[in-house]
Amino acid sequence: MNHSDHVALLRDGIEKQGGVWADFGSGWGAFTLALADLLGPGAIIYSIDRDRGALREQERTMRAQFPATTVHYLAADFTRPLDLPPLDGAVMANSLHFQRDKPTTLQRVRGYLRPGGRLLLVEYNADKGNPWVPYPLSYPTWEALATREGFTQTRLLATYPSRFLREMYSAMSVKV
Repeated sequence: MNHSDHVALLRDGIEKQGGVWADFGSGWGAFTLALADLLGPGAIIYSIDRDRGALREQERTMRAQFPATTVHYLAADFTRPLDLPPLDGAVMANSLHFQRDKPTTLQRVRGYLRPGGRLLLVEYNADKGNPWVPYPLSYPTWEALATREGFTQTRLLATYPSRFLREMYSAMSVKV
């Protein structure tokens, strides 16, 4: 996957530029960069990952490609409480499949969102994992889980073929 693929997975879930967003489990920043591209220079992004080295590299790349975007880098575990402002949106790209206890994680992320805030999920479209993707969830599984956890308007945004677990998808859900 390249930058345009990452942008394409998120594009239909972002209705306007600007706002305050977070990327939970951002890693090296592929989807943080896609957010910066889609949200424009007026946006504020919180990039959250436990790997400080990945965040430092992400910051260098962001400065080179999107110098007008404000990004706050938080070296933290997103399953623990974070000091974040109310968010217009959040991205969880390839991070939820590492969580066995998805409801608790989703309730925490949902709590950061403003009413009407969007959660964009990028995930493998499978319910059976492997050592590298331990707890994936297919789109139908996501739809049901999102509803149980208080999200509405869940819809499939895009799919992308993957040599790992067949296919990836992106979806959007809204906090009531």
